[in-house]
Amino acid sequence: MELEEYPTAPDRRRPHPYPTPAPILIPMQVLQGEDARAALTRSFAEIPVPDAVLARIEQTFGERLSPEEVVTRLLADVRARGDAALLDWTERLDGVRPEALEVTADELASAEVDGELHAAIRLAITRVRDFYAQQPAHGFLNHGPDGALGQLVRPLGRVGVYVPGGLAPLISTLIHTAVPAQVAGVGEIVVTTPPGRDGTVHPAILVAARELGITRVFKVGGAQAIGALAFGTASVPAVDKIAGPGNLFVVIAKRMVYGVTGIESLPGPTETLVIADDSADPRHVAADLLAQAEHNGAEPILVSVSRELLLRVQTELSEQLERLPEPNRSWARDSVEARMKVVLAADLEEALSLANLYAPEHLCLLTRDPWSLLGRVTRAGGVFVGEASMEALGDYVAGPSHVMPTGGTARFMSPVNVRDFQNIISVVGVNEETLRRIGPAAATLARAEGLEAHARAIESRLGEEP
Repeated sequence: MELEEYPTAPDRRRPHPYPTPAPILIPMQVLQGEDARAALTRSFAEIPVPDAVLARIEQTFGERLSPEEVVTRLLADVRARGDAALLDWTERLDGVRPEALEVTADELASAEVDGELHAAIRLAITRVRDFYAQQPAHGFLNHGPDGALGQLVRPLGRVGVYVPGGLAPLISTLIHTAVPAQVAGVGEIVVTTPPGRDGTVHPAILVAARELGITRVFKVGGAQAIGALAFGTASVPAVDKIAGPGNLFVVIAKRMVYGVTGIESLPGPTETLVIADDSADPRHVAADLLAQAEHNGAEPILVSVSRELLLRVQTELSEQLERLPEPNRSWARDSVEARMKVVLAADLEEALSLANLYAPEHLCLLTRDPWSLLGRVTRAGGVFVGEASMEALGDYVAGPSHVMPTGGTARFMSPVNVRDFQNIISVVGVNEETLRRIGPAAATLARAEGLEAHARAIESRLGEEP
């Protein structure tokens, strides 16, 4: 689509009528020019492991290990002992030993949530399914003078979806990962998720699984769950691909099992970059930044062409932070104070250049005419256009999957989509006339590469002795 084909905003808003500023509580360093470019240039250095994580490892294992060493041990144990290792590590790490690893049919059928949440789950599933139904999922086979050339597109046989547990059930992660796999035609989807302290899976996860038609859910999380999905155990079947985000240990485990099984990506801490001009409502800008800041390790970034807006957002961040309940307030404050970056750009061209340099997971355009900027976005996991399209909506019911590339990987990776769950098989069916025309060139190239048997296999079809 050419730039001029993008829709334009129905109204070009005037500068926002800012209220009288309140006291500023959160200090912000405003970056400009080369300082801004340097701050938004990814170093791709190894992410430091927090001391609290290292301390917990030492307490659990009785020695100071790196996360990679921990995951190596867990994967080796799961590969060697299967279900027994899963039960032992679930008890040791999650504080509970389930009676059985797999959720029973009765547990799945009897899970209940309140009517409003159930309706929201159904709406999310419908909208995500409708979105991915539009993605072409077929191959092609072109018959012409040269014969037939094309691609077969085939769904994967079995996919594992990892749903993080922790403090709350991530219902949306299950929906946003499983639905594209189902649209792709995957034969079977199995889910792993950490059990609660009572040894059960949260009913909202089970209701979502039931609505999706998923019948196999396992009460195991962490690196040990990734190992089970990769290697298979007596209870947990091995899968062709593992999808879904997780903590540091899950990400390391996915990286280590790649090759034994497939992975869709290595999602890390979330990040949002907001581009705003003087027409943006500072309340909305602050709300969008905090919506991501409440995730552990999040990096909120604000790029604006208006110094006054930056000041108003600073005030709003302080006020809205104080109104958040705990522990969300502490999580968001940590992200804002430790990792937030604030940039004053000379103009929207520079703002877009900085956004493309950073390649954010989420790019929010809160400007007077956001659609006019869309054609110049080249690197982002997702673009959220205008004030009605906040990223938080995209986390749930907008349509596209919220599992998006992080850490600058939007330079070369895409959000979870139908193609992640399909194989593409090349088809070559040239005819004899074409072989006579192009075969000698292939034989020449084979000999140039020192592969004589390749050349003779070609020439044998051309009437020469192999």
